[in-house]
Amino acid sequence: MAIVSLGEGLPVPPADELARFVIAVATNRDRNAFAALFRHFGPRLKTFFMRGSMSAGLAEDLVQETMLSVWRKASYFDPGRAGVATWVFTIARNLRIDHLRRQRNPADLPPDPEEEPQTLEDALLGAERDLRVRKALSGLSPDQQTIIRLAYYSEKSQTEIASELGIPLGTVKSRARLAMNRLRALLEDEE
Repeated sequence: MAIVSLGEGLPVPPADELARFVIAVATNRDRNAFAALFRHFGPRLKTFFMRGSMSAGLAEDLVQETMLSVWRKASYFDPGRAGVATWVFTIARNLRIDHLRRQRNPADLPPDPEEEPQTLEDALLGAERDLRVRKALSGLSPDQQTIIRLAYYSEKSQTEIASELGIPLGTVKSRARLAMNRLRALLEDEE
Protein backbone atom coordinates (compact mmCIF):
# COMPACT_ATOMS: atom_id res chain seq x y z
CA MET A 1 0.00 0.00 0.00
CA ALA A 2 1.58 3.27 -1.09
CA ILE A 3 1.49 6.25 1.22
CA VAL A 4 -0.48 9.07 -0.34
CA SER A 5 0.31 12.68 0.43
CA LEU A 6 -2.31 14.86 2.02
CA GLY A 7 -4.08 16.56 -0.85
CA GLU A 8 -5.77 19.88 -0.19
CA GLY A 9 -8.07 21.95 -2.35
CA LEU A 10 -9.65 18.92 -4.02
CA PRO A 11 -13.41 18.78 -4.50
CA VAL A 12 -15.34 16.98 -1.75
CA PRO A 13 -16.70 13.66 -3.04
CA PRO A 14 -20.37 12.96 -2.32
CA ALA A 15 -21.14 10.65 0.63
CA ASP A 16 -22.29 7.78 -1.60
CA GLU A 17 -19.01 7.95 -3.54
CA LEU A 18 -17.01 7.79 -0.30
CA ALA A 19 -19.05 4.74 0.70
CA ARG A 20 -18.27 3.11 -2.66
CA PHE A 21 -14.57 3.78 -2.07
CA VAL A 22 -14.66 2.04 1.33
CA ILE A 23 -16.58 -0.90 -0.13
CA ALA A 24 -14.04 -1.15 -2.97
CA VAL A 25 -11.24 -1.25 -0.42
CA ALA A 26 -13.10 -3.91 1.59
CA THR A 27 -13.96 -6.17 -1.33
CA ASN A 28 -11.08 -5.68 -3.78
CA ARG A 29 -8.32 -3.99 -1.75
CA ASP A 30 -8.63 -1.20 -4.33
CA ARG A 31 -5.59 1.05 -3.87
CA ASN A 32 -7.03 3.84 -6.03
CA ALA A 33 -10.18 3.97 -3.91
CA PHE A 34 -8.01 4.04 -0.78
CA ALA A 35 -5.88 6.85 -2.26
CA ALA A 36 -9.07 8.85 -2.88
CA LEU A 37 -10.15 8.28 0.74
CA PHE A 38 -6.72 9.31 1.98
CA ARG A 39 -6.71 12.49 -0.13
CA HIS A 40 -10.12 13.40 1.23
CA PHE A 41 -9.72 12.48 4.90
CA GLY A 42 -5.99 13.04 5.43
CA PRO A 43 -6.09 16.84 5.79
CA ARG A 44 -9.31 16.72 7.78
CA LEU A 45 -7.90 14.15 10.18
CA LYS A 46 -4.70 16.15 10.63
CA THR A 47 -6.76 19.21 11.54
CA PHE A 48 -8.85 17.09 13.92
CA PHE A 49 -5.74 15.81 15.72
CA MET A 50 -4.01 19.21 15.83
CA ARG A 51 -7.09 20.80 17.40
CA GLY A 52 -6.31 18.60 20.38
CA SER A 53 -3.01 20.51 20.77
CA MET A 54 -0.90 17.78 19.18
CA SER A 55 2.23 18.53 17.21
CA ALA A 56 2.06 18.34 13.43
CA GLY A 57 4.34 15.29 13.42
CA LEU A 58 2.24 13.41 15.94
CA ALA A 59 -0.95 14.40 14.10
CA GLU A 60 0.49 13.02 10.85
CA ASP A 61 1.44 9.78 12.61
CA LEU A 62 -2.12 9.43 13.90
CA VAL A 63 -3.49 10.20 10.43
CA GLN A 64 -1.38 7.33 9.09
CA GLU A 65 -2.58 5.05 11.91
CA THR A 66 -6.21 6.01 11.28
CA MET A 67 -5.99 5.39 7.57
CA LEU A 68 -4.21 2.09 8.14
CA SER A 69 -7.16 1.10 10.35
CA VAL A 70 -9.54 2.17 7.58
CA TRP A 71 -7.61 -0.09 5.18
CA ARG A 72 -7.67 -3.02 7.60
CA LYS A 73 -11.23 -2.57 8.87
CA ALA A 74 -12.96 -1.54 5.65
CA SER A 75 -14.99 -4.75 5.69
CA TYR A 76 -16.58 -3.64 9.00
CA PHE A 77 -18.02 -0.48 7.46
CA ASP A 78 -21.81 -0.59 7.22
CA PRO A 79 -23.33 2.28 5.20
CA GLY A 80 -26.69 1.54 6.82
CA ARG A 81 -25.36 2.43 10.26
CA ALA A 82 -23.23 5.51 9.66
CA GLY A 83 -21.67 7.64 6.99
CA VAL A 84 -18.05 7.17 6.00
CA ALA A 85 -16.99 10.40 7.72
CA THR A 86 -18.62 9.34 11.00
CA TRP A 87 -16.97 5.93 10.77
CA VAL A 88 -13.50 7.32 9.95
CA PHE A 89 -13.64 10.00 12.65
CA THR A 90 -14.80 7.43 15.21
CA ILE A 91 -11.67 5.41 14.42
CA ALA A 92 -9.59 8.61 14.72
CA ARG A 93 -11.21 9.58 18.01
CA ASN A 94 -10.54 6.14 19.48
CA LEU A 95 -6.91 6.25 18.35
CA ARG A 96 -6.51 9.71 19.91
CA ILE A 97 -7.97 8.44 23.20
CA ASP A 98 -5.68 5.40 23.11
CA HIS A 99 -2.68 7.65 22.45
CA LEU A 100 -3.59 9.97 25.32
CA ARG A 101 -4.04 7.02 27.68
CA ARG A 102 -0.60 5.69 26.75
CA GLN A 103 0.94 9.13 27.37
CA ARG A 104 -0.60 9.60 30.79
CA ASN A 105 1.88 9.89 33.58
CA PRO A 106 0.85 7.43 36.30
CA ALA A 107 1.99 9.95 38.92
CA ASP A 108 -0.68 12.39 37.66
CA LEU A 109 -3.51 9.89 38.09
CA PRO A 110 -5.68 9.89 41.21
CA PRO A 111 -5.02 6.97 43.55
CA ASP A 112 -6.87 3.76 42.79
CA PRO A 113 -9.57 3.31 45.46
CA GLU A 114 -9.04 -0.46 45.34
CA GLU A 115 -5.43 0.02 46.46
CA GLU A 116 -6.48 1.93 49.58
CA PRO A 117 -6.67 -0.13 52.75
CA GLN A 118 -10.18 -1.34 53.53
CA THR A 119 -11.85 -1.92 56.82
CA LEU A 120 -13.18 -5.39 57.54
CA GLU A 121 -16.71 -4.03 57.20
CA ASP A 122 -15.95 -2.58 53.73
CA ALA A 123 -14.43 -5.87 52.62
CA LEU A 124 -17.47 -7.85 53.82
CA LEU A 125 -19.91 -5.45 52.15
CA GLY A 126 -17.93 -5.66 48.91
CA ALA A 127 -17.90 -9.46 49.01
CA GLU A 128 -21.65 -9.51 49.71
CA ARG A 129 -22.31 -7.16 46.79
CA ASP A 130 -20.15 -9.30 44.47
CA LEU A 131 -22.05 -12.41 45.52
CA ARG A 132 -25.41 -10.71 44.83
CA VAL A 133 -24.24 -9.61 41.37
CA ARG A 134 -22.91 -13.08 40.50
CA LYS A 135 -26.20 -14.63 41.62
CA ALA A 136 -28.17 -12.11 39.55
CA LEU A 137 -25.92 -12.81 36.52
CA SER A 138 -26.95 -16.45 36.66
CA GLY A 139 -30.53 -15.29 36.03
CA LEU A 140 -29.58 -13.94 32.58
CA SER A 141 -29.58 -15.84 29.32
CA PRO A 142 -26.16 -17.21 28.26
CA ASP A 143 -25.95 -14.59 25.47
CA GLN A 144 -26.66 -11.77 27.90
CA GLN A 145 -24.16 -13.17 30.43
CA THR A 146 -21.47 -13.21 27.74
CA ILE A 147 -22.13 -9.57 26.79
CA ILE A 148 -22.06 -8.40 30.43
CA ARG A 149 -18.90 -10.36 31.25
CA LEU A 150 -17.07 -9.00 28.19
CA ALA A 151 -18.25 -5.44 28.81
CA TYR A 152 -17.75 -5.18 32.56
CA TYR A 153 -15.20 -7.80 33.52
CA SER A 154 -13.03 -7.68 30.38
CA GLU A 155 -13.72 -3.94 29.86
CA LYS A 156 -14.38 -4.31 26.14
CA SER A 157 -16.32 -1.78 24.10
CA GLN A 158 -19.54 -2.83 22.43
CA THR A 159 -17.79 -2.59 19.05
CA GLU A 160 -15.03 -4.93 20.26
CA ILE A 161 -17.64 -7.34 21.62
CA ALA A 162 -19.52 -7.35 18.30
CA SER A 163 -16.30 -8.05 16.44
CA GLU A 164 -15.19 -10.77 18.85
CA LEU A 165 -18.56 -12.55 18.84
CA GLY A 166 -19.19 -11.98 15.12
CA ILE A 167 -22.59 -10.38 15.71
CA PRO A 168 -23.99 -6.99 14.69
CA LEU A 169 -23.31 -4.02 16.96
CA GLY A 170 -27.06 -3.45 17.30
CA THR A 171 -27.46 -6.96 18.70
CA VAL A 172 -24.76 -6.29 21.29
CA LYS A 173 -26.43 -3.00 22.31
CA SER A 174 -29.84 -4.64 22.53
CA ARG A 175 -28.57 -7.58 24.60
CA ALA A 176 -26.62 -5.25 26.90
CA ARG A 177 -29.67 -3.04 27.48
CA LEU A 178 -31.95 -6.02 28.13
CA ALA A 179 -29.35 -7.62 30.41
CA MET A 180 -28.88 -4.46 32.47
CA ASN A 181 -32.64 -4.04 32.86
CA ARG A 182 -32.95 -7.68 33.93
CA LEU A 183 -30.01 -7.38 36.36
CA ARG A 184 -31.53 -4.26 37.87
CA ALA A 185 -34.84 -6.04 38.38
CA LEU A 186 -33.16 -9.11 39.88
CA LEU A 187 -31.08 -7.03 42.28
CA GLU A 188 -34.09 -4.92 43.32
CA ASP A 189 -36.17 -8.07 43.96
CA GLU A 190 -33.43 -9.37 46.24
CA GLU A 191 -33.43 -6.25 48.48
